[in-house]
Amino acid sequence: MGKTLVEKIWDAHVVKRQEGFPDILYIDTHLIHEVTSPQAFDGLRKRGLPVFRPQQTVATADHNVPTLNQHLPIREELSRYQVDMLTKNTAEFGIELYGLGHPYQGIVHVIGPELGITLPGKTMVCGDSHTSTHGAFGAIAFGIGTSQVEQVFATQCLLQQKPKTMKIEVNGELGKGVGAKDIILYIISKISAAGGTGYFVEYAGSAIRSLSMEGRMTICNMSIEMGARGGLIAPDQTTFDYIKGRKFAPTGDKWEEALAYWKTLYSDEDAEFDSVLTFDAADIQPMITYGTKPGMGLGVTVRIPTTAAQPDSDEQSFQKDLEHVGFDSGEAIFNKPED
Repeated sequence: MGKTLVEKIWDAHVVKRQEGFPDILYIDTHLIHEVTSPQAFDGLRKRGLPVFRPQQTVATADHNVPTLNQHLPIREELSRYQVDMLTKNTAEFGIELYGLGHPYQGIVHVIGPELGITLPGKTMVCGDSHTSTHGAFGAIAFGIGTSQVEQVFATQCLLQQKPKTMKIEVNGELGKGVGAKDIILYIISKISAAGGTGYFVEYAGSAIRSLSMEGRMTICNMSIEMGARGGLIAPDQTTFDYIKGRKFAPTGDKWEEALAYWKTLYSDEDAEFDSVLTFDAADIQPMITYGTKPGMGLGVTVRIPTTAAQPDSDEQSFQKDLEHVGFDSGEAIFNKPED
C-alpha cells in the first residue's frame, strides 16, 4: 500500500517507534521568538543543559516589535523585556538571532520561506500555532507549547502521536475575485472550526495547484482555524521556482540532489487517508465572516443565518457574535447584481 505525503515525511523522521507510546520525532528546524522561549531557556538552565543543536534553531524577534522606528527603544515595558530576554538567551546558548536591525528579522512565518529556510520534506516547529504556514512547501510544520520548546532545545526531538490524515481536494476554476482566503474560509464554513481536529490535512486539486506560494501559505496558515494539527501541500514547480536562489536554499549539486528528493514528495495513488473531502471551486464565492468564530463564514450573496435556526444551546452565543460585529439575524450583506 502506498503512503500519504504526511506519512512519507513523518516516517522518515521517526527516531524510535514503540507500540503504545508516542513516536520520537526528529525536528529539522526549530523556529523561536521572544514570547514562548523564555521559560524554555530557564528550564535548560535549571537542568544544566545546553541547546543540543543550536545551528538548527532560528531565532527572530517578531511578536513585540514596533513596525516603525525600530532603532528606538521599545516603549511598552513587557514587550521590551521579552525582546531583551531573547537577545540575552540566544547569546548565552549560542543561537544566532535575527533581532531588531538585522536584515533577516521579520515575522517568524515569513522569514523561513523568504530566506529559503523552509524546504520540502522538513519537519519544522515553533511556539506559535500558525507554524502550519510552512506546510505550503510540503513540510510537516506545526505549533508547539513552551514545554515542548524546551524538549526540542534539549534533544532536537519531540514526543508526538502520529496524526490521522485528511485530504481536502478543491477542483475546478476559481471565480472572479476568489482567492486563497476565500477557499479556506469556505472549507471551514462547511466542516466547522473543529472539523480538522486530530488530523494533518493535505490540500490537493487543481484549484490548490493554481495558487501562488503566498496563496498556499494562506491556506496552510489557517489549517489550525479548523482545529487541524497542521496542513501541507505537495511541492511542485511553483514551489521549486519560489525556493531557488533564496539565501539559505541549496545550490549547485546540493540543489539537484534536493530537487530529486522533493519530486518524490507526493501522496501515492493508492495511499489511504483517514478522511477525504472534495469541493468544487465553482461553488466558492468571495467570503466574509459574520461573527467571532472562524466557522462563521459565508459567501457575499448569502444571507446570514437566523438566530432562531440555531440549536437552543447556541442561540445566545450566536446572537452575541452578531451583535459584536454589528450584523442582524438573517441579514443580507450584499444583494446579488441583476444579470
